[in-house]
Amino acid sequence: MRRGIAASALVASLALTATACGGSDSDSGKSDGPVTITWWDTSNATNEAPTYRALVEQFEAAHKDIKVKYVNVPFDQAQNKFDTAAGATGAPDVLRSEVGWTPAFAKKGFFLPLDGTEALADQAKFQPSLIKQAQYEGKTYGVPLVTDTLALVYNKALFEKAGITEAPKTWDELKAAAAKIKDKTGADGYWGSVQAYYAQPFLYGEGTDTVDAAAKKITVNSPAAQKAYGTWQSLFSGKGLHKADATADAYAHIQDAFVNGKVAAIIQGPWEITNFYKGSAFKDKKNLGIATVPAGSTGKAGAPTGGHNLSVYAGSDKAHQEAALKFVNFMTSAQAQETVAVKNSTLPTRADAYTAKVKADPGIAGYQGVLAAAQPRPALPEYSSLWVPLDTELAKVAGGKESLDKGLGNAELAISKLVDGFSK
Repeated sequence: MRRGIAASALVASLALTATACGGSDSDSGKSDGPVTITWWDTSNATNEAPTYRALVEQFEAAHKDIKVKYVNVPFDQAQNKFDTAAGATGAPDVLRSEVGWTPAFAKKGFFLPLDGTEALADQAKFQPSLIKQAQYEGKTYGVPLVTDTLALVYNKALFEKAGITEAPKTWDELKAAAAKIKDKTGADGYWGSVQAYYAQPFLYGEGTDTVDAAAKKITVNSPAAQKAYGTWQSLFSGKGLHKADATADAYAHIQDAFVNGKVAAIIQGPWEITNFYKGSAFKDKKNLGIATVPAGSTGKAGAPTGGHNLSVYAGSDKAHQEAALKFVNFMTSAQAQETVAVKNSTLPTRADAYTAKVKADPGIAGYQGVLAAAQPRPALPEYSSLWVPLDTELAKVAGGKESLDKGLGNAELAISKLVDGFSK
């Protein structure tokens, strides 16, 4: 499941189900009984949730006065479900919030500022850029739980068979490598995604972004962005370069081809580590290569920072908030993060959680090495929503249904309606 793509969460508003009622459950209001808090976990229900459930049990065993009502909410529904609940009644006391949602909900007043609270007692232990990404207007509204970024993942055996000894460092090198791999192995060398989130590294490689938040300017159709997307588009045609797939199942198609050795390299995030290992090409985990995404013409290489924070609902009463703060502190501790990393193959957000046991997983160790190139998202509440119109337009461009100029022009117009007061 795609963990880092906030745009996928922007779906039509869904009615809040009775089973997802939040932390205002009156059974917890008894002065002589434990406080019951509700946690909405948005992790993958099959591969990741069991680990979090086990940690909840550990927390309850250590805190007899607190009970945790665990609710697994599908990631692609959670943003709108929480928005609906927080604006009415029944919001959970704790939300596993995608990093792009955090400033948006903070702006609405739905999240409790955590500065100086027990939840952030270990703030100095966390990667500073991740704390910054959890902030809005100078206050911190989430504690980083897991992080991620995109990397060039590749099949070492196919690269070696083609005589390629190291990962490509530029997009031109990737094109050359793809042609060699096709000639020597018959497999495609690279298969790119048409989704806007996966095109983001091309923008960073040209020193730009969809918007310049500081200057309040839309830059998605600037000369630098046009060059970036031109490079992105060029990787769908040529020897060893798989054609664009704009179907609804494109993500699964690309992933399946990679894990089964039909394509040598893709751009992907660490949320797929466990699924990589299930494929025939990576029975030997050491065959998985992980490198920083190739650089653009500026020489810069970077990918968006994704991940999830734990945030506390501002509408809960004091007893629930205090219990929630203890819970967040526990779940983001080094010990808990080590457990999650080992069980779920996700990336910790604090340095002391990268233990020898965690780094024994070559996937985690590999992604840790590319985190230095991860680019924090600007503290713009609307930022994640900007990928929605781009998803629509880039799919048309990649599929040959409209020109790049027209696609970026359409995206620029759509984005202008999402960011108030921004110039073109």
